Amino acid sequence: MLKKETEIKSPRVAYGETLVELGANNQNIVVLDADLSCSTQTCKFQKAYPGRFFNSGIAEQDMMCTAAGLANEGKIPFVSTFAMFATARCLDQIRNSICYPNLNVKIVATHGGVTVGEDGASHQALEDISYMRSLPDMTVIVPADYNEVKQVIRYAAQMHGPVYVRLARTNLKTVFDENDYVFNPKKAVKIKEGKDITIITNGETLWEVISCTDMLKQKGIDAEVLHVPVVKPFFAAGDIIESVKKTGIAVTVENHSIIGGLGSAVCETLCEKLPARVYRIGTPDCFGQSGEQRELMEFFGLTDTRLCETISGYLGKK
Repeated sequence: MLKKETEIKSPRVAYGETLVELGANNQNIVVLDADLSCSTQTCKFQKAYPGRFFNSGIAEQDMMCTAAGLANEGKIPFVSTFAMFATARCLDQIRNSICYPNLNVKIVATHGGVTVGEDGASHQALEDISYMRSLPDMTVIVPADYNEVKQVIRYAAQMHGPVYVRLARTNLKTVFDENDYVFNPKKAVKIKEGKDITIITNGETLWEVISCTDMLKQKGIDAEVLHVPVVKPFFAAGDIIESVKKTGIAVTVENHSIIGGLGSAVCETLCEKLPARVYRIGTPDCFGQSGEQRELMEFFGLTDTRLCETISGYLGKK
């Protein structure tokens, strides 16, 4: 399941390539973008099927309503822009025009989290998963690498109903083997077995967590790692409970606010089913700031070395 030789590949490119593949087999798939098609990589679909591509310009709210209208006529719209614009700017339209009538619209947002980098706080979506997770009928998925993105987009295309897929701006190390890994929305992916602590993550922080566990091992900490790409519906609850029964303590890691995202979903699950210590690692209750991607990950404690320091501190082994 895990890739033996790591490559660095773009999740956005995986999205663009998969759209072209899906478009060849399904004439009902249409794509909308808000003047960012080169950044989101929907330009690949535009080149292949120009008659089914719609550039809405910098009018994201109108784009969501247009997508709703197309879905109402039997099309399968994939709608893309940066995560900040796709969610915060369009929340009313997504809520009332897409989720309320439960329309078959797929929102695939790129540039999530602090790794948007130098564009700064105005462009760094740290609340988008929280927004989307709170909407009835919305499915929320945060894939971790190029190979998983491809499978997630195929899954979104064949299921009915609103979907929010969050992609990173950064090129990511591949975790999953394209020949062996099968995306299962109803299960957490156990990356590593352990007995001392359960680390739950998704998206671009998965690789940081995997690297971190090797450092923790040197401190005598045996960490179990669960990758939870589907944040809503929270099908992974049973897998998380089973793991925390064994380890007794959970840590969540995400490139998102600790409020309302994966950490909140885990806390809600455990407080109802299995009260346990949970530590949330992500951005605190603050806005982001301008900086180089890696510097920001370091600043917010999301790199492997910072995670190792923090997590070993929780267990008194700093």
